[in-house]
Amino acid sequence: MLLEKQIDKDYIDAMKAKDAVLSSALSYLRAMVKQVKVDQRLEALDDAGVTAVIKKQIKQRQDSIEQFEKGGRQELADKEKNEIAIMKKYLPVEMSADEIKVLIDQAVKESGAASMKDMGNVMKVVRDKVAGRADGKLVSDLVKEKLAAL
Repeated sequence: MLLEKQIDKDYIDAMKAKDAVLSSALSYLRAMVKQVKVDQRLEALDDAGVTAVIKKQIKQRQDSIEQFEKGGRQELADKEKNEIAIMKKYLPVEMSADEIKVLIDQAVKESGAASMKDMGNVMKVVRDKVAGRADGKLVSDLVKEKLAAL
């Protein structure tokens, strides 16, 4: 089942179950997917597109959590954390740091990287292999660590 259809189905189920938190989060997510479809003039969004929307929403919520906690609004930060947990259920399983390190080692060999100057080439190869299954910042940090050790 397409990710977009799964979200729609889960939204309907949440509405029937009168689960306000889940239905609210999924309603907002559905609206963001629809906005992307309208902006790009698409009939449907593939799973990669929906995943990109979800990751963008999670990142925005993480920024909001940071701001709410600085402002002493823990109840709002907790609400955002709950919504992140709901949205993460629709993302593919993330790779572990060890799995990423193996891919980085392969990418360094493929690209012939010898120093930090080659980071862009290594990142390009790793990003293609990771394909949205790992946090970009984590991948970047691990690549820097590997290239610094060369």
